[in-house]
Amino acid sequence: MLARRELSEAQVRQRLARKEHSAGDIDAAVARLREERAIDDARVAEAIARTETSIRKRGRLRVRMQIERAGIAKAIARKTVDEVFGGIDDEAQIEAALRKRLRGRDAIADDREFQRLYRFLVGQGFESDKALSALRRHGKRNHKDHKDHDE
Repeated sequence: MLARRELSEAQVRQRLARKEHSAGDIDAAVARLREERAIDDARVAEAIARTETSIRKRGRLRVRMQIERAGIAKAIARKTVDEVFGGIDDEAQIEAALRKRLRGRDAIADDREFQRLYRFLVGQGFESDKALSALRRHGKRNHKDHKDHDE
C-alpha cells in the first residue's frame, strides 16, 4: 500500500483496520514501518504541501487543511506550511491560481464574475484581503469592497 504514494500513520492505520487486522497487529506494523522510516508524517506533510502549492496552486489555509485531513498532527501541519510558504511569494501564488481560472483573459468581466472569483480564491485557502487585492488588479477599479465576505 505504500508503493503507490506516501501515507501518513493515520492513513496506514485506517487502511489496515478496514482490512480487519487486529489493533495489536496494526500497532506492531506501524511501529516497524516507523522504525524503517517507511512512514514519516513530516515527509508526508511536505509532499502534500508541495503538491498543493506547485500543482494545485492552493493557499496556506487550504494546504494546512489538506495535511490535517491526512491525519497529521496540527503542529506538524503548521510547521510544514510555514516552511513551504517561506519560499513562496503569496501574490505570485494567487496570481497563478487566478490566471488558471481566467483562462488567458486579463480582465474580470463583471461584478458577478468578481464575486465568483473571490469565493474561489478564498475557498482555495488564500487570505481574503490578498484575494481582493489580486482581483482588483484584474478588474475595474470601482468594485465595491466585499467586507461581508471577510467576516
